Amino acid sequence: MGKGDRKTRRGKLFMGTYGARRPKPGKIAKRKRQAAETGKK
Repeated sequence: MGKGDRKTRRGKLFMGTYGARRPKPGKIAKRKRQAAETGKK
């Protein structure tokens, strides 16, 4: 596992791709907002 492995975070960073191990910044923010909303109720 390392830079050449597409299934790891390091591999995603190296290849410049996104996926389950490295979600796009917008998806992270969306997930945090949803968690905050459900936590308030």
